[in-house]
Amino acid sequence: MKTRTATDSPVPSIHVESGSSAGMEAVTAHNSLHATPPCDGNLELILRELLAIRAGMVDESAVSEARLSRIHPNYRASAANLLHYLTLRQRDLRPLQLRLAEMGLSSLGRAESHVLTTLDAVLQVLHSLAQRPYQVPPSEETVPDFATGQRLLDEHTDTLLGPQPLRRGTRIMVTMPSEAANDYMLVHDLLQQGMDCMRINCAHDDVPAWLRLIEHMKRAKKVLGRSCKILMDLAGPKLRTGPLERGPEVVRIHPCRDSYGRVIAHARVWLTPATAPQSPPAPAQACLPVTAPWFARLRPGEEVHLTDARQAKRSLTIVDVTEQGCWAEATKTTYIIPGTVLSRHSMTTDRSTRDGIVGKLPPGENPIVLRQGDVLILQRDIRPGRAATCDSAGQVLTPASIGCTIPEVFDDVRSGESIWFDDGKIGGVVDKIEPHRAFIRITHTRAGGDRLRSNKGINLPESNLRLAALTPVDLENLAFVAEHADIVGLSFANSAQDVASLQQHLASHGHQQPAIVLKIETRRGFENLPEMLLTAMRWPSCGVMIARGDLAVECGFERLAEVQEEILWISEAAHVPVIWATQVLETLAKKGMPSRAEITDAAMGQRAECVMLNKGPHILNAIRVLDDILRRMQAHKAKGRALLRELRVAQALPVESCSQPNNSESESNSPLTLIKEPSQ
Repeated sequence: MKTRTATDSPVPSIHVESGSSAGMEAVTAHNSLHATPPCDGNLELILRELLAIRAGMVDESAVSEARLSRIHPNYRASAANLLHYLTLRQRDLRPLQLRLAEMGLSSLGRAESHVLTTLDAVLQVLHSLAQRPYQVPPSEETVPDFATGQRLLDEHTDTLLGPQPLRRGTRIMVTMPSEAANDYMLVHDLLQQGMDCMRINCAHDDVPAWLRLIEHMKRAKKVLGRSCKILMDLAGPKLRTGPLERGPEVVRIHPCRDSYGRVIAHARVWLTPATAPQSPPAPAQACLPVTAPWFARLRPGEEVHLTDARQAKRSLTIVDVTEQGCWAEATKTTYIIPGTVLSRHSMTTDRSTRDGIVGKLPPGENPIVLRQGDVLILQRDIRPGRAATCDSAGQVLTPASIGCTIPEVFDDVRSGESIWFDDGKIGGVVDKIEPHRAFIRITHTRAGGDRLRSNKGINLPESNLRLAALTPVDLENLAFVAEHADIVGLSFANSAQDVASLQQHLASHGHQQPAIVLKIETRRGFENLPEMLLTAMRWPSCGVMIARGDLAVECGFERLAEVQEEILWISEAAHVPVIWATQVLETLAKKGMPSRAEITDAAMGQRAECVMLNKGPHILNAIRVLDDILRRMQAHKAKGRALLRELRVAQALPVESCSQPNNSESESNSPLTLIKEPSQ
């Protein structure tokens, strides 16, 4: 009996599918070299090593039989292939790959989706070269062949992310901005432009806003006749800095100036009654609550005079008045504090109509400035943090301090471990741990220092944090998510237990089984990815998101490229679709013009099954550009394999002639006539 494939067809002496690079190399070597002399010592060593690898794969499958029995039927063959791939990658294969390549055989470099079949194809050719028969060892295990591996990945991608869009194999996911909940046409336009999956971040907004987004999507799908999946990301545990001491209540108003200091745009100020303050209908530099009787007397064109916090004489010009508030403009920089008197030109002696008083203003920020070598005290509670205090000579008396939102992490942090703040902008090392605080020595900032503010992320990549991926808030939201989402994103997935816990809670919410996406954004999550995948594959549909923001901080920016490659390989071996996320075309989406590096990054994303864009005012253009990039790149690359489509530039070399051609020959041999447009 021979090893069965996922198509239940027996493997012949050489079983390959058309289009498989490994299989075609094997056939070529077999047809041209099978009559070579008996194997030499080098060939014997290669055979011995490959047979040992194959035996290890079979042994691993036998040991993991109980684990494989719990896999969902959709993923049985995929799970077996993943175990084979993990066995293959447990050793350094580079010397073996070089020897195989020298013989014109597959170097196993593209075996991810069909590991055992690729290995057997190479073994059959090598045995033919050695003039020895090779019988595929008997096994009851179902393994994917060359065509089946790609088919399984395609099927799992269609199930998770919906049908493949026209002329583009990679899907596009877009994170919804908050304003889309009240703007149907934005959702409509995003879908029309090419969005294939809508992402709702449950860390923002609330259930009513999420429901409006979903209703907008249902309406847009019906109008446009397009499909679009809905992914809802659970917030997960957010380890962030606590609040800071309040800064002064002062508002700085300043006009926009050109390089010569000339005013090119006045500062816009919104005045509103203090008794019933209203938000401005458009962006404003400042919102000033003022006394209501005085506000009621304001008229367009009036000049309002004041003395600001610096005792500078300033004025505001009223340009528009509404019932909710009025607009004023300033041409000079002005600092306003509560109690500032605003005076109208009036003949009346009634101060309530002549003078207005600025009411309470929001406190300003009071960030902590940190430089290399500074000490920061991380508090177990969330008492307001404060900057360092110094003596008259500039020596630190009390180091800066700040709290953290999840005090339980103190139980898992050890001295000598690294810590990062604000997406890796500020780095340090834990010098000392006390019951209620930790002393951090700052090791990484910009040359002039960096400001640390409240509600900024904290990463502890070397600490074994025992934080569950599902928080009480996530569990509260899960009933809504299970009912309305096609896909549930598990943020900060770190262990197989995290995945199993989500599956158990989803099962308790009825028969609906939304797909699960593992967001890999920590070092532990990356290291435990194989085990988490095998747990996720107990579910009918699953995927992986490479959340590159936190992942870069956790693993080190210099390692991010390597880590995301490994995630792509492992996920392909499991036939699990991947979402390429974080900062894709971010400058384009936010500012309207991409950087060169962003274009290259977006092109690299084509190797994943989906690319995610974040919100921004230019998001529609970002979708258009990404769609164009992905369509172009799929003609050149499929996963890590180059596709050799026709290159028109390769036809441009003119034919060289020994004699001077006549006019007709010159025309026919011109590079321009050799370049032909492909037929439509």
